Amino acid sequence: MVTTRLDPIDRKILSELQADGRMTNVELAKRVGISAPPCLRRVRALEEAGLIGGYHADVNARELGFEVQVFAMVGLESQAEVELSAFEDQCRSWPLVRECHMLNGEVDFILKCVSPDLSTFQSFLTSELLTTPNVASVKTSLVIRGAKDEPGVPFDVLEERLQREA
Repeated sequence: MVTTRLDPIDRKILSELQADGRMTNVELAKRVGISAPPCLRRVRALEEAGLIGGYHADVNARELGFEVQVFAMVGLESQAEVELSAFEDQCRSWPLVRECHMLNGEVDFILKCVSPDLSTFQSFLTSELLTTPNVASVKTSLVIRGAKDEPGVPFDVLEERLQREA
């Protein structure tokens, strides 16, 4: 498990950057209790190891005019790997699809979509998603409101588990 290779300082760095990826290296070093040069080396090592995949702004979709958020549950006719990959590639090309996850169970994929309005989403649904090769069914659910949207992982849960294992 990768967490066994991370020391408490590395985990604290990840936790702090997950909460605020814009802080300076000096501030990060202060928060984790080390000096700036080794902190920067650790951050670069975490990036190179793939534990930090990027830095992003948390933009307000509604304030930017994307009033509609929809989850689309997609069933495919065939679950052959070539078909699954083709659908994933197609999802990457659709700007309205912000997340695509393959599932185990009744549906094959769940898509998180945003749209400026319902008619734009409906047009995407009927002219693109439903006409995609291998798509057998689509069920959609319109988001009324969000109650929680936390990025990343709960580091406090990770730390508790590591304490129990120690």
